[in-house]
Amino acid sequence: MSTVFNDFEIQKALTALNVKQINEGTSTGNDSFSNGILIESYSPVDGLLIGKVKSTTKEDYEKVMLASTSAFKEWRTMPAPQRGEIVRQFGDKLRQKKEALGKLVSYEMGKSYQEGLGEVQEMIDICDFAVGLSRQLHGLTMHSERPGHRMYEQYHALGVVGIISAFNFPVAVWAWNTALAWICGDVCVWKPSEKTPLCGVVCQNIAAEVMADNNLPEGISCLINGDYSVGEFMTKDPRIPLISATGSTRMGRIVAKEVAGRLGKSLLELGGNNAIIVTPDADIKMTVIGGVFGAVGTAGQRCTSTRRIIIHESVYNKVKTAIVDAYKQLRIGNPLDESNHVGPLIDTDAVKMYNAALDKVVDEGGNIIVEGAVLKGSGYESGCYVKPAIAEANPEYEIVQHETFAPVLYLLKYSGDVENAIDIQNKVAQGLSSAIMTNNLREAERFLSVAGSDCGIANVNIGTSGAEIGGAFGGEKDTGGGRESGSDAWKVYMRRQTNTINYTTELPLAQGIKFDL
Repeated sequence: MSTVFNDFEIQKALTALNVKQINEGTSTGNDSFSNGILIESYSPVDGLLIGKVKSTTKEDYEKVMLASTSAFKEWRTMPAPQRGEIVRQFGDKLRQKKEALGKLVSYEMGKSYQEGLGEVQEMIDICDFAVGLSRQLHGLTMHSERPGHRMYEQYHALGVVGIISAFNFPVAVWAWNTALAWICGDVCVWKPSEKTPLCGVVCQNIAAEVMADNNLPEGISCLINGDYSVGEFMTKDPRIPLISATGSTRMGRIVAKEVAGRLGKSLLELGGNNAIIVTPDADIKMTVIGGVFGAVGTAGQRCTSTRRIIIHESVYNKVKTAIVDAYKQLRIGNPLDESNHVGPLIDTDAVKMYNAALDKVVDEGGNIIVEGAVLKGSGYESGCYVKPAIAEANPEYEIVQHETFAPVLYLLKYSGDVENAIDIQNKVAQGLSSAIMTNNLREAERFLSVAGSDCGIANVNIGTSGAEIGGAFGGEKDTGGGRESGSDAWKVYMRRQTNTINYTTELPLAQGIKFDL
């Protein structure tokens, strides 16, 4: 049975998440000291005001940095497995609050309730991953060329990690960074999107509970709120050796330049313009499932959303018809109603970008085969609900080269062998996620080879969206080159040190140099 959560149920979820502190604002934990202006959070679901959070002033920021740099001195000396125990407790708190936090994510961001729950589950999963990793932060040993010497390398905590996250994953991306940074011995200062500030405050409150339960400094987890100008406090701050930023390529260029100017490190997860290649040997049913979910899931507001489907001419009409038929079955509405497939865009500015993209593709000669529209009337009062649209386009169109953060899908046709499709896929500036649908082993391996997809993620017979915690997540080219989550992504949060120990009574010098005293 499908149920739409009424206002009482939303309020019940917010109460379970300590909502009373949201309206006061918070910066480092449960205290409220900000004198900044209020940020109002309106739900794209119904246009109603959920709560208000105070933005961070420069004075507030200095207090945050004082707390975080002080906490780092204590936190870094705690053995990594003990830090892992703190992360384990944080994951358990998330399990207790999963349903309530999932509802808030859905209501404040606009994604479906199931996707909201899934996002919180990603937080739990990365905590589990980090707990195991806390006993595996190992370096290498190597043989020295000098007798009686031992060489090895080890990893140490970096310090304060600055995290800037985007609205589309208002909690998971923060957790990807924070769970790993914590077990590495770092402390974190987080600026969530000003479009989803309440999710940030709730996560901070949960983290603060865990720190308080263990008599640990609040500064291990800090929160700042505001627009890009507040993010600049961190990007310009030499006390923060690493900035992890998720957002648009335009934003990433600014962050990268600023951080590089002070010789800091940046971990960038930026735009995607993801494609699925459909070959003559593709399973059409799987193609439709992967392509449609990739294009309309989260209303097309994922960095891994499917923007382009590149279809071989021999199966083009068959695939097009199947996808268009699938779009006719989509239900658009309140994302808290589990019978709906597509929720709202984040705000009316996103709606304007959606409309502009559809106008542009028509101006360039494209053919819209599934009409888009802004929905109005009962249930659509927020003005943020749009119909997922499909356009037939040329791969060379300018609009196809860009990422539109909305449910606009471009169908592109290719001829010849799979190399031609790979060339079309790789021609765009972004390089995050990619996929090929084929039952041909040679095509699949060609796609995954060094001369195949140039993206950080390349899938066979699954779509472009979604990622498992165990694998490193990120992309190339204009996507930024960063890696988060699994594999050895933990290394970016640490500094590497090479050590040599001489256990003899002699001191041989490199290259046989003699320096006798």
